[in-house]
Order: sequence, then C-alpha cells, then structure tokens
Amino acid sequence: MLRVLSTHLFLNQRLHPGLLELAARSGAEGVEIFAARQHFDYTSREHRTELANWFRSNPLQPFSMHAPLFPDREMGRAGAPAVNLLHPEKARRIDAMDEVKRALESAEQIQFRNLILHLGERDDGWSLRTIEYAIAALEHLGAFAHPLGVRLLVENLTSEPTTPSHLITILEMGHLNQVGVCLDLGHAHLTVGVAEAIATLGPHIASVHVHDNHAIKDEHLWPGEGSIDWRFAVEALKALPSAPAAVLEIAQDLPETPTQITARMGEAFSLFD
Repeated sequence: MLRVLSTHLFLNQRLHPGLLELAARSGAEGVEIFAARQHFDYTSREHRTELANWFRSNPLQPFSMHAPLFPDREMGRAGAPAVNLLHPEKARRIDAMDEVKRALESAEQIQFRNLILHLGERDDGWSLRTIEYAIAALEHLGAFAHPLGVRLLVENLTSEPTTPSHLITILEMGHLNQVGVCLDLGHAHLTVGVAEAIATLGPHIASVHVHDNHAIKDEHLWPGEGSIDWRFAVEALKALPSAPAAVLEIAQDLPETPTQITARMGEAFSLFD
C-alpha cells in the first residue's frame, strides 16, 4: 500500500516545501494536499508554482488533493457557506462545483492523480433528489477532471447520503464506473463499522483515510489512540483486489513536535507493512 500523508496535519500553516520535506523524511511516498485557502491557496499561481517546482525536483509524489470544504480562508468561521454539492438551492450547488473546479485547475501545475470529494454536509438527507444532485455533480466534475488526468474519489462521511451502501447506489445508478471511493476508516468506525464499510465498498476503494477515534466523535487521532481494530482493518484492506493507498489524515491541533511527528508517522505506516 502506497504511504501517503494528508497535509491536513498542517492545516493551520501555509503549505510550503519544508513541510513536504518533513513528510518525505518521515517515510511518506506521497501526499494528499488539503485544498483550504489558508493552507494551500489553489487560486494563487505563485503558490501553485512554488509547490509544483518542488515536486518536479523530489521523489515525493502529489498523490491526491482533498477538495475544498469552504471557499474562504477561515473555514467558514466568518460566515462563508460550505461547499455543498447536494444543497437544495441550485445556485449553491453551482457555486460549490465552481469552487471545486478552481481547486482542480491546480492539476495543470501540480499533477495529482485523485481528487477526494465530500458529497454534502452532515445534516443532508437521503432521497431521490439527493441521488440526482450527486450524479449531476459527479458527471460534471468528472468531465472537467478527466482532461487533467484526475480521478474523482467520493468519501464516506457521517451523513445519510454518504454511507457506504448509499455511495454504491449513487455510483451504480449514475453508471459512474470511472469514480472511485476514498474509504475514511474513522468515519466508518463512527457509523456502520469498519468491517461493513470495507465489505460494501470493496473493489471501489482506491484510497483510505487512516485515523482513529473512540466511536463517539471524529477526533482524527493517530492509529492506536482510539478503538479501531487496526489488525483486522489492515488485513481486510490487504485482501482487496487492488491495494489502496494508505493516507494518514491526522488532526492539525495535536501537540506533537516535528521530531515526534516523524516518529508517529513511521509507527503508523508500519501498520501497513
């Protein structure tokens, strides 16, 4: 399994080559860039160029990008609406797709291969209209992403439209064979359970968000600090037809120093040996 670090760990900092070098020194083979403007400003040609130049000179690969959740630099705290592809208002859905496309355009310089997408927000319900909106968004964004060499991966969240079984329904009803899944183990642990999520999503899984919790809230802890059965999870993932990438997605507000981060990353990645 490819070892990937999500830059979510550094979300409170501007993403710069020094952080990418820390990831490489810590055993990562790739990174997932979290598209939050205060962290990675995907609208800034200067910022995109800075990172693209670094990737061209280093073996660490830009495996994926996480689509933006908010269009501002405050993650919605100043009142900006969330990027919601399933919003009941058509104008909000169009705005959401436009924001995702702004982030996707970064692939012209930073050649990531996968885009991780959230479908909706926590309180969104499940209905035929939800399915319609999801399929329309994935078709539209897929057509935009394909010429850039990017594959869409939808993520299981803790909402009704994004349970593993509902994601499969969306992909099958839309005949979206080109869209894969990013299995978030922490979200699965909070909802249907890791075993059911892997069994349901199976061969659709192209990447896995690796983090832990105590099955109460979405804590994004290092593996082993919560209650996920990691031995079972790793064995089940390795039994899939095609090995997905293991993407560490750890909370940005944990107290580790850079030296401790290097050690913790090594421990986490060793689970997948």
